Amino acid sequence: MESASADPFTARLQSAASRVEAELEQILSQEARDGEIVRPDRLLSAMRYGVLNGGKRLRPFLVIETARLLNAPPEPALRIAAALECIHCYSLIHDDLPAMDDDDLRRGQPTVHIAFDEATAILAGDGLLTLAFDVISSDETALPPEIRLRLVNALSRAAGIGGMVGGQALDLMAEVDRPGEAAIVRLQAMKTGALLRYACAAGAIAAGSDDGTVARMTRFGEIIGLAFQLADDLLDVTSDAATLGKATGKDAGRGKGTLVSLQGADAVRQRLASLVDEAEAVLSPFGEKAQTLKRAAGFIADRNR
Repeated sequence: MESASADPFTARLQSAASRVEAELEQILSQEARDGEIVRPDRLLSAMRYGVLNGGKRLRPFLVIETARLLNAPPEPALRIAAALECIHCYSLIHDDLPAMDDDDLRRGQPTVHIAFDEATAILAGDGLLTLAFDVISSDETALPPEIRLRLVNALSRAAGIGGMVGGQALDLMAEVDRPGEAAIVRLQAMKTGALLRYACAAGAIAAGSDDGTVARMTRFGEIIGLAFQLADDLLDVTSDAATLGKATGKDAGRGKGTLVSLQGADAVRQRLASLVDEAEAVLSPFGEKAQTLKRAAGFIADRNR
């Protein structure tokens, strides 16, 4: 139970994480759904291992808080949040594979391909990817069909060739051909920023908001997406594996260009501060109702893990 003196933002973040965790537990239960035959034990175990392993659940939190700000129904928003977390966790499982980033540690635990095996890790990622679209498109996500379709389409774009997956491809290429500043920003907007942008847009879409409001929340997501990656790059050079729960110094070791390596840590810290200001300005029309999302921008920029 949270103490009376607990920071309200931290309490909201932890509460959302708990609700998302419970929803993911239900979504990833052993029981086969209509149209399924059986959920194989080892595959399901690997999927659960890759998802139910803690984490801040930041992307789901942004869905939930954006939906709350714009008066979207909370239960469908929770399912959208859980679906987005499935996509995020699938990407981590695949990124950790030897053919990609070759990591042995994630959130302080062995990565899925270490705990199980490479083939199972690939299938676990595949399963989580497809499950996300199952969850959003299902009638259990009690939103009008046209809104569910829009959410599925937007997630496809955010997660696919022109979004997260494309960004990972560019990231792999960056090990061979070191990109300049503009290319780094574009890569990061795809690999990391796309799902954060979707998280903020999805809450607005679920609320049936007008195009201007969806665009405003999308812009907020773009800003905090860049802030997230800049903070991540800083942590890669200033933190340690015990704190982060994953390997550090990887970008420098592989010769990858980052804005930290191009501009220096102090310049990136200044850029982070300006991004927080910009994010807060985007939310200014909502007044005090947007205080939690404003705090989220600061949390993303200042986090230490």
